[in-house]
Amino acid sequence: MRIHYDINKLPAFKNAVITIGTFDGVHEGHKKIISQLTQTATAAGGESVIITFHPHPRKVVSSSILGIRLINTLSEKTALLEALGVDHLVITPFTEVFANQEPEAYLKDFLIKKFHPHTIIIGYDHRFGKNRRGDYKLLENFQGTYGYQLKEIPKHILDHIGISSTKVREAILSGDTATASQLLGYHFFFEGEVVHGDKLGRELGYPTANLQVQNEEKILPGDGIYAVYASVKLENGSYGPLLKGMMSVGFRPTVDGSKRVIEVNLFDFQNDIYGRTLRVYVKRFLRPEEKFDSLEALIKKIDNDKVESLKVL
Repeated sequence: MRIHYDINKLPAFKNAVITIGTFDGVHEGHKKIISQLTQTATAAGGESVIITFHPHPRKVVSSSILGIRLINTLSEKTALLEALGVDHLVITPFTEVFANQEPEAYLKDFLIKKFHPHTIIIGYDHRFGKNRRGDYKLLENFQGTYGYQLKEIPKHILDHIGISSTKVREAILSGDTATASQLLGYHFFFEGEVVHGDKLGRELGYPTANLQVQNEEKILPGDGIYAVYASVKLENGSYGPLLKGMMSVGFRPTVDGSKRVIEVNLFDFQNDIYGRTLRVYVKRFLRPEEKFDSLEALIKKIDNDKVESLKVL
């Protein structure tokens, strides 16, 4: 898959079959659209093109959505789309100027001029341009003028996508790992830099990698204890082998309860990974956070958490 960040330096696409969207999560609903996209491109002897936007459009057009949490970072979404066999991903900078184009100008100067589409695959409720005046009907009216084919994404698929995206976010926040995995088609994952903590885990016999997540928009699991797989990011950008482990997310009420932390204990792993990036795949929610009367009681519970994690993993 070729990734394009500069919309002024796009190649001459061959019979481009395009679709437009945020595709956050790249979940099972999205995959139905992408399957239609790639199949249509193959039938047309052309190339499949996904147009997405960065930052998220709602961060630009709505002041009330500043706290939006995304299932995928841009790099995660890119990798997931590439795995689905898409030919081109065009990451379009989303600005107020771009959002305020007249719909006819968006069609003529952006979609037609930049992509010369053979086919546009779009939802019946897709809106674009100033005041969201552009819609499926407008695209339909200009078919003859610009000579593209137009395919509608059915309402039931779009409704499923919207519901799924909401359900995925709710599931991640509530620790419903089964629902999140089912809707995504993969285990939810996130990355963090391994930073120094207070070394309490080492004293308890369970040294942990304390994670600092850099991307503030990334949604993170709700408080609790989880069975996880994890992988260390290597210097060449790839990831090392999957490691079994367990993760604690929360305020550690038995110890101090003052700061929310993410700690991962990796089983049978003693390497120094401070300053490295750790990718964590959230497999199963085990239990909520608890406050114990003593460190001995806490250790006993952690012993049990490891046993349960190994059963799951």
